[in-house]
Amino acid sequence: MSDETKPDGAPDEAAGPPRAEARPTGAVNRMPQGSRRFAWIGTALGVVLFAASIAFLWHVVSDLDWAELKRAFVAASAEQLWAAIGFATLSYALLTCYDALALKQLHLRVPYRTTALASFTSYAVSFNLGFPLLTGGTVRYWIYAPKGLRASRVASLTVIAGITFWLGMGLVLTWTLLSEAGAVAALTRLGSLIVQAIGIGVGVALVAYMAFVSIKRRGVTIQGWRLELPGFRLSLGQSLIGAAEVCAASAVLYVLLPAGHGIGFEVFLAVYVVAVMLGIASHAPGGLGVFEATILIALSHLPREQVLGALMLFRICYYFLPFVLALALLGAYEITRRLKALRTVLEPEEPLA
Repeated sequence: MSDETKPDGAPDEAAGPPRAEARPTGAVNRMPQGSRRFAWIGTALGVVLFAASIAFLWHVVSDLDWAELKRAFVAASAEQLWAAIGFATLSYALLTCYDALALKQLHLRVPYRTTALASFTSYAVSFNLGFPLLTGGTVRYWIYAPKGLRASRVASLTVIAGITFWLGMGLVLTWTLLSEAGAVAALTRLGSLIVQAIGIGVGVALVAYMAFVSIKRRGVTIQGWRLELPGFRLSLGQSLIGAAEVCAASAVLYVLLPAGHGIGFEVFLAVYVVAVMLGIASHAPGGLGVFEATILIALSHLPREQVLGALMLFRICYYFLPFVLALALLGAYEITRRLKALRTVLEPEEPLA
């Protein structure tokens, strides 16, 4: 991506044609009665899922051998920890490509250093606090606004980045369920035909979406705002980048699992994707509780203490450490921005010739 950008504060219409921007459609900015009903149903199901997961985790914790858990937590080797940190770094690096692809779709040119800062900090914050459209969108706007991006453009960017995530998840799920149907079926106690049917269903949905955006320029309307969807080539790039990022993120936990677990990476990928999707459905920040419960159930043939120790280390490597770093970067960014503004005010004006 080009390092060119507009001067700070320049109107962002100059960055590219307005056709890719989310814009008002004239519709009233209210959800229809049926949509509100379905939203309440989804929220209720999320609450039920979260409550059931907490109840399961409480049952697990009540039976834990705490001394064994402590040993499992500190048993991770330096090689495992460095590998986990390396894969976490790769995952967040790939997440910056989500914003880069979205900016390309919106015909905006922003320096990659700005894109990387906005992407990393927004994801690190939203992963821990939840409500990504609010928390991640706010952080993005804070960083992108000085580059001339209006709130509507930042909202569009956030939605397009979300599409990248779901396309990547769908591609990984299709691949793993079809290539390792037998192993996934044995691990999840589902029949191979059911696993293959789910994989085929997700794959058909992906192909249908690709065909949908390939035939002609498409757009979606979200509460009165219209957003143009990426075309086939950009959507394909989104799928591949998203899939690579999901693989890197899952590898963080995979390398922390106890030695001799005997689970292939592709099989674990399927479990990881389902755990992430259930965590998102629960609306809990970072899928906390639901993600752990899903992993523990799927890996129930392994010692619970060792799996729970790996999950705790995963939270530290993939959530806590990036969150602390993001807060430090945001603090440094704001201090630098204010110092530049102060220097501009204090600089004496050049005398007139």
